[in-house]
Amino acid sequence: MFKTGLEKTVVSLLDNGAQVQAPAVAKYVGKLRDAHPGESPAQIVTRLEKLYLNTVTGSGTAVGATAAVPGVGTVASLAAMSAETAFFLEASAVFTLAVAAVHGIAPEDKERRRALVLAVVLGESGMEIVQKSVGHSAKNWGGLLAGKVPGISTMNDTLLKRFLMRFLAKRSALMVGKVIPAGIGAAIGGLGNRALGHGIIDNARQAFGAPPRTWPRPLIIDADPLTAVEAPTRNPQP
Repeated sequence: MFKTGLEKTVVSLLDNGAQVQAPAVAKYVGKLRDAHPGESPAQIVTRLEKLYLNTVTGSGTAVGATAAVPGVGTVASLAAMSAETAFFLEASAVFTLAVAAVHGIAPEDKERRRALVLAVVLGESGMEIVQKSVGHSAKNWGGLLAGKVPGISTMNDTLLKRFLMRFLAKRSALMVGKVIPAGIGAAIGGLGNRALGHGIIDNARQAFGAPPRTWPRPLIIDADPLTAVEAPTRNPQP
Protein backbone atom coordinates (compact mmCIF):
# COMPACT_ATOMS: atom_id res chain seq x y z
CA MET A 1 0.00 0.00 0.00
CA PHE A 2 2.81 2.40 0.92
CA LYS A 3 4.70 1.70 -2.26
CA THR A 4 1.58 2.08 -4.38
CA GLY A 5 0.86 5.43 -2.74
CA LEU A 6 4.45 6.52 -3.29
CA GLU A 7 4.29 5.55 -6.94
CA LYS A 8 1.12 7.62 -7.36
CA THR A 9 2.80 10.61 -5.71
CA VAL A 10 5.79 10.47 -8.06
CA VAL A 11 3.59 10.01 -11.13
CA SER A 12 1.33 12.89 -10.07
CA LEU A 13 4.33 15.18 -9.63
CA LEU A 14 5.79 14.32 -13.03
CA ASP A 15 2.46 14.38 -14.87
CA ASN A 16 0.56 17.21 -13.22
CA GLY A 17 3.11 19.47 -11.54
CA ALA A 18 2.65 22.97 -12.98
CA GLN A 19 6.36 23.63 -13.07
CA VAL A 20 7.17 20.57 -15.18
CA GLN A 21 4.59 21.27 -17.90
CA ALA A 22 6.10 21.90 -21.31
CA PRO A 23 4.98 25.55 -21.62
CA ALA A 24 6.38 26.44 -18.19
CA VAL A 25 9.72 24.80 -18.97
CA ALA A 26 9.90 26.55 -22.34
CA LYS A 27 9.19 29.89 -20.64
CA TYR A 28 11.87 29.18 -18.02
CA VAL A 29 14.50 28.61 -20.72
CA GLY A 30 13.22 31.63 -22.61
CA LYS A 31 13.60 33.88 -19.57
CA LEU A 32 17.20 32.74 -19.14
CA ARG A 33 17.90 33.51 -22.78
CA ASP A 34 16.27 36.95 -22.45
CA ALA A 35 18.32 37.70 -19.33
CA HIS A 36 21.55 36.67 -21.07
CA PRO A 37 21.14 37.62 -24.73
CA GLY A 38 23.78 36.30 -27.08
CA GLU A 39 24.71 33.31 -24.93
CA SER A 40 25.04 29.97 -26.68
CA PRO A 41 23.02 26.87 -25.82
CA ALA A 42 26.09 25.50 -24.03
CA GLN A 43 26.31 28.60 -21.83
CA ILE A 44 22.62 28.39 -20.95
CA VAL A 45 23.00 24.71 -20.04
CA THR A 46 25.87 25.68 -17.73
CA ARG A 47 23.57 28.21 -16.05
CA LEU A 48 20.86 25.60 -15.68
CA GLU A 49 23.33 23.25 -14.02
CA LYS A 50 24.49 25.90 -11.54
CA LEU A 51 20.92 26.95 -10.71
CA TYR A 52 19.93 23.33 -10.14
CA LEU A 53 22.89 22.57 -7.89
CA ASN A 54 22.37 25.71 -5.83
CA THR A 55 18.68 24.91 -5.49
CA VAL A 56 19.03 21.33 -4.25
CA THR A 57 22.00 22.20 -2.03
CA GLY A 58 20.07 25.01 -0.36
CA SER A 59 17.04 22.78 0.09
CA GLY A 60 19.06 20.05 1.79
CA THR A 61 20.85 22.52 4.03
CA ALA A 62 17.59 24.13 5.15
CA VAL A 63 16.04 20.82 6.18
CA GLY A 64 19.20 19.73 7.99
CA ALA A 65 19.42 23.06 9.79
CA THR A 66 16.02 22.63 11.42
CA ALA A 67 17.49 19.82 13.53
CA ALA A 68 19.66 22.40 15.31
CA VAL A 69 16.64 24.26 16.72
CA PRO A 70 16.43 23.41 20.43
CA GLY A 71 13.41 21.35 21.46
CA VAL A 72 11.69 21.10 18.09
CA GLY A 73 14.53 20.68 15.64
CA THR A 74 14.55 16.94 15.06
CA VAL A 75 10.76 16.68 14.91
CA ALA A 76 10.56 19.62 12.52
CA SER A 77 13.30 18.14 10.36
CA LEU A 78 11.48 14.83 10.09
CA ALA A 79 8.26 16.63 9.16
CA ALA A 80 10.04 18.62 6.45
CA MET A 81 11.68 15.65 4.77
CA SER A 82 8.71 14.54 2.69
CA ALA A 83 8.30 18.07 1.34
CA GLU A 84 12.01 18.35 0.67
CA THR A 85 12.10 15.05 -1.20
CA ALA A 86 9.21 16.20 -3.40
CA PHE A 87 11.03 19.50 -3.93
CA PHE A 88 14.19 17.63 -4.96
CA LEU A 89 12.23 15.55 -7.47
CA GLU A 90 10.50 18.60 -8.90
CA ALA A 91 13.78 20.50 -9.23
CA SER A 92 15.36 17.48 -10.94
CA ALA A 93 12.41 17.19 -13.33
CA VAL A 94 12.50 20.88 -14.23
CA PHE A 95 16.27 20.72 -14.79
CA THR A 96 16.02 17.63 -17.00
CA LEU A 97 13.22 19.05 -19.13
CA ALA A 98 14.94 22.44 -19.41
CA VAL A 99 18.14 20.84 -20.71
CA ALA A 100 16.05 18.76 -23.10
CA ALA A 101 14.36 21.94 -24.38
CA VAL A 102 17.76 23.48 -25.13
CA HIS A 103 18.41 20.42 -27.28
CA GLY A 104 15.10 20.88 -29.07
CA ILE A 105 13.39 18.00 -27.23
CA ALA A 106 10.11 19.10 -25.67
CA PRO A 107 7.69 16.22 -25.11
CA GLU A 108 4.24 17.60 -24.42
CA ASP A 109 2.46 14.35 -23.58
CA LYS A 110 2.71 13.02 -20.04
CA GLU A 111 4.06 9.58 -20.86
CA ARG A 112 7.11 10.76 -22.79
CA ARG A 113 7.80 13.54 -20.30
CA ARG A 114 7.66 11.07 -17.44
CA ALA A 115 9.91 8.62 -19.29
CA LEU A 116 12.48 11.30 -20.05
CA VAL A 117 12.75 12.49 -16.45
CA LEU A 118 12.87 9.03 -14.88
CA ALA A 119 15.41 7.74 -17.40
CA VAL A 120 17.76 10.68 -16.91
CA VAL A 121 17.53 10.53 -13.12
CA LEU A 122 18.32 6.81 -13.26
CA GLY A 123 21.28 7.28 -15.58
CA GLU A 124 22.79 4.15 -17.09
CA SER A 125 20.05 1.80 -15.94
CA GLY A 126 17.45 4.21 -17.33
CA MET A 127 19.30 4.29 -20.64
CA GLU A 128 19.25 0.49 -20.82
CA ILE A 129 15.50 0.35 -20.21
CA VAL A 130 14.80 2.99 -22.89
CA GLN A 131 17.06 1.41 -25.48
CA LYS A 132 15.59 -2.03 -24.87
CA SER A 133 12.06 -0.66 -25.27
CA VAL A 134 12.87 1.35 -28.39
CA GLY A 135 14.80 -1.50 -29.95
CA HIS A 136 18.05 0.25 -30.72
CA SER A 137 20.79 2.22 -29.01
CA ALA A 138 22.08 5.73 -29.54
CA LYS A 139 25.04 7.69 -28.24
CA ASN A 140 22.79 10.57 -27.16
CA TRP A 141 19.91 8.37 -26.09
CA GLY A 142 17.71 11.14 -24.68
CA GLY A 143 16.66 11.92 -28.22
CA LEU A 144 15.08 8.49 -28.56
CA LEU A 145 12.17 9.77 -26.47
CA ALA A 146 11.46 12.70 -28.78
CA GLY A 147 9.28 10.55 -31.03
CA LYS A 148 6.69 7.85 -30.53
CA VAL A 149 7.79 4.96 -28.36
CA PRO A 150 5.92 1.64 -28.65
CA GLY A 151 4.79 0.25 -25.32
CA ILE A 152 5.77 3.42 -23.47
CA SER A 153 3.34 2.78 -20.61
CA THR A 154 4.99 -0.54 -19.83
CA MET A 155 8.41 1.06 -20.13
CA ASN A 156 7.36 3.80 -17.70
CA ASP A 157 6.19 1.22 -15.16
CA THR A 158 9.62 -0.40 -15.30
CA LEU A 159 11.38 2.96 -15.01
CA LEU A 160 9.22 3.98 -12.06
CA LYS A 161 9.84 0.80 -10.08
CA ARG A 162 13.59 1.01 -10.71
CA PHE A 163 13.57 4.69 -9.76
CA LEU A 164 11.80 4.09 -6.47
CA MET A 165 14.14 1.27 -5.54
CA ARG A 166 17.37 3.12 -6.29
CA PHE A 167 16.56 6.75 -5.64
CA LEU A 168 14.76 6.22 -2.37
CA ALA A 169 17.55 4.00 -1.08
CA LYS A 170 19.98 6.88 -1.57
CA ARG A 171 17.57 9.43 -0.13
CA SER A 172 16.87 7.28 2.94
CA ALA A 173 20.53 7.17 3.88
CA LEU A 174 20.77 10.93 3.42
CA MET A 175 17.66 11.59 5.50
CA VAL A 176 19.14 9.83 8.51
CA GLY A 177 22.06 12.24 8.47
CA LYS A 178 19.84 15.29 8.14
CA VAL A 179 18.24 14.86 11.54
CA ILE A 180 21.56 14.99 13.39
CA PRO A 181 21.41 18.17 15.53
CA ALA A 182 24.03 20.82 16.34
CA GLY A 183 24.25 21.96 12.74
CA ILE A 184 25.84 18.74 11.49
CA GLY A 185 22.62 17.75 9.75
CA ALA A 186 22.72 20.95 7.69
CA ALA A 187 26.16 20.10 6.34
CA ILE A 188 25.17 16.52 5.57
CA GLY A 189 21.93 17.62 3.92
CA GLY A 190 23.56 20.23 1.72
CA LEU A 191 26.55 18.14 0.67
CA GLY A 192 24.44 15.04 0.18
CA ASN A 193 21.94 16.79 -2.05
CA ARG A 194 24.76 18.40 -3.98
CA ALA A 195 26.34 14.99 -4.61
CA LEU A 196 23.02 13.60 -5.86
CA GLY A 197 22.58 16.70 -8.02
CA HIS A 198 26.01 16.25 -9.60
CA GLY A 199 25.02 12.70 -10.49
CA ILE A 200 21.88 13.84 -12.26
CA ILE A 201 23.82 16.52 -14.14
CA ASP A 202 26.26 13.86 -15.34
CA ASN A 203 23.32 11.69 -16.41
CA ALA A 204 21.81 14.58 -18.40
CA ARG A 205 25.11 15.22 -20.15
CA GLN A 206 25.29 11.56 -21.11
CA ALA A 207 21.67 11.44 -22.23
CA PHE A 208 21.68 14.53 -24.44
CA GLY A 209 25.33 14.92 -25.39
CA ALA A 210 26.94 18.25 -26.20
CA PRO A 211 24.50 21.18 -26.53
CA PRO A 212 23.71 22.29 -30.09
CA ARG A 213 25.80 25.10 -31.49
CA THR A 214 22.76 27.10 -32.51
CA TRP A 215 19.33 27.41 -30.98
CA PRO A 216 16.69 25.02 -32.33
CA ARG A 217 13.33 26.34 -33.42
CA PRO A 218 10.86 26.50 -30.52
CA LEU A 219 8.74 23.37 -30.32
CA ILE A 220 6.06 24.82 -28.02
CA ILE A 221 4.17 27.54 -29.87
CA ASP A 222 0.47 26.92 -29.26
CA ALA A 223 0.09 26.84 -25.49
CA ASP A 224 -0.33 29.62 -22.99
CA PRO A 225 2.61 29.63 -20.57
CA LEU A 226 1.93 28.50 -17.04
CA THR A 227 3.53 30.10 -14.01
CA ALA A 228 7.18 30.66 -14.82
CA VAL A 229 9.76 28.47 -13.16
CA GLU A 230 11.99 31.07 -11.61
CA ALA A 231 15.36 30.43 -10.04
CA PRO A 232 13.98 28.78 -6.86
CA THR A 233 14.29 30.71 -3.64
CA ARG A 234 11.77 28.86 -1.53
CA ASN A 235 12.72 26.29 1.07
CA PRO A 236 10.46 23.52 2.29
CA GLN A 237 8.58 24.49 5.45
CA PRO A 238 8.29 22.08 8.35
